[in-house]
Amino acid sequence: MGFLDIRNVTKSYGLVEVLHQVDIEVEEGEFLVLVGPSGCGKSTLLNMIAGLESITSGDIAINGRVVNGVHPSKRNIAMVFQSYALYPNMTVGQNMTFGLEMHGVPKAEREAALADVARLLQIENLLDRKPGQLSGGQRQRVAMGRALVRNPDVFLFDEPLSNLDAKLRVDMRTEIKKLHEKLKTTIVYVTHDQIEAMTLSTRIAVMYQGYVQQLGTPKEIYDTPANVYVATFMGSPAMNVVPARVGQHNGVPHAVVTTQDGRAQALRFSQPNMAAWEGREILLGLRPEAITDPEGADRNSANIVGLSNRIGVTEPAGADTFVTMELGGRDVIARMRADANVAAGQEFSFAVNMEKAVAFDPETERRIAP
Repeated sequence: MGFLDIRNVTKSYGLVEVLHQVDIEVEEGEFLVLVGPSGCGKSTLLNMIAGLESITSGDIAINGRVVNGVHPSKRNIAMVFQSYALYPNMTVGQNMTFGLEMHGVPKAEREAALADVARLLQIENLLDRKPGQLSGGQRQRVAMGRALVRNPDVFLFDEPLSNLDAKLRVDMRTEIKKLHEKLKTTIVYVTHDQIEAMTLSTRIAVMYQGYVQQLGTPKEIYDTPANVYVATFMGSPAMNVVPARVGQHNGVPHAVVTTQDGRAQALRFSQPNMAAWEGREILLGLRPEAITDPEGADRNSANIVGLSNRIGVTEPAGADTFVTMELGGRDVIARMRADANVAAGQEFSFAVNMEKAVAFDPETERRIAP
């Protein structure tokens, strides 16, 4: 049993079920990120944990207590909203301690909690200002501070950084990460940004169409995606997924792919279990960093395979150069060193790290386990 237990939870609006038997255990001190596109059910699930949405079936328990039907104010949770939801007529200090005041916490305790949290968030100099006098990043800190002063069992974050500009979003992401590592609080965080999910979380629940597609650590989600949806949603650029056929050479299974000019090339698998798929079609998944120039290939890999193909487009991106080519009728992105000597239209010998290859069943789109 986890600190926060979500057990076979469903949510329906009339005859339409929007969340389907969600089952997640969150341990104390864990940072769980719910990630997925708009409309996948992640905010609905967060609101059910908070008590802002009713549960159609299943149970939600916090610290061993089932909270189905318990009023939000009695759940000992704190929520940070996308809109900040600060009272414009109150000072920063008043905003942060208003909830404590409503719960009858003595003034001395309120002031002590405020001083501690303001020091932690480095906003001591803002306590007498009104929200209208603050920048977006400062307002976000105040919204976080209002949650922190309550010392709740669970913190809920609903896309808290989506209103910030790109640089400030990165800065605040770092601050939230530092805060979690310092306080070891239990956090459930909703975002549609897979970079936020990868960098902040201890575990990720990837959601799509009301289902949890995969629950795991960032490394598990990235390296061994459960299906094609997870593979292509997580990662920037996304995992390349191309049609291939499984063949064998000297008893070793290979993925046979077709280049832009129709040539068949064999890429040796590291997974011996792929021999069972000989003669069958699969979907081959390769992250962009698994396809590079020979000089940039992973020296620790025991299975670097050559692939000759024509370069379609090159995109310099500072620290990297992204190269697009065509395999199996689909565009494939390779990630190379910034100084890689590549040009559009050039025939190039790519180095493919097949230790990082993932195979999917084309009918179910689920990963073929090694």
